[in-house]
Amino acid sequence: MSDGDPVDADRRPLASRDTGWARAVARWLATTPITPNAISMGSVLFAGVAGLAFAALDGASGGARIGLLLLATLGCQLRLLCNLFDGMVAIEGGKRTADGAVWNELPDRLADVAVLVGLGVGIGEPALGWAAGALAVFGAYVRELGHGIDGVVDFGGPLAKPQRMALVSGAAVLSLLEGLWNGQGGLLLIALWLVAAGTLLTGGLRTLSLIRRLKRSGE
Repeated sequence: MSDGDPVDADRRPLASRDTGWARAVARWLATTPITPNAISMGSVLFAGVAGLAFAALDGASGGARIGLLLLATLGCQLRLLCNLFDGMVAIEGGKRTADGAVWNELPDRLADVAVLVGLGVGIGEPALGWAAGALAVFGAYVRELGHGIDGVVDFGGPLAKPQRMALVSGAAVLSLLEGLWNGQGGLLLIALWLVAAGTLLTGGLRTLSLIRRLKRSGE
């Protein structure tokens, strides 16, 4: 596949896709009966685990809280790995299917909502969690809207999916140390507010970029 292949232009640019370990895992997965669509659905499973772990933080303390934070972090990272490998197995592994685009997009939207709503519930801010989840869907909608209108896939940030999950995962890991300053839940609340604000900004910037492209094409 050449660098100029249109399939590449439609894929989120990920440095991890070009690493040796990722290529080795993708090659192995391609030799198994596991399909790219199944991997995409796996991302929802792991996001659900992360969301449930976050939600269970409400009232948890001590070792239970530490375990839930670690489980949530693991779920978020495994969700991202599924997002990496579904495309690699489909395209580099030659297992692409006609309905692959559906399974590539819809599970991601469910996964975003599961993680962010779960986080909101766990810190006592369910409305903020739902708002962040809705804004994540909004940003993805604008990206796909632009793709449908002028063929451009805008993966721009500042808080696209990888950055959202990195922020949430980082806050969860740092929250393991909250006992040092008696700030239980504070970092996760800040992270969720940042996700909501950053995702709103991301969707807004993508919208403005789409409008500018359309205006230029009409001149």
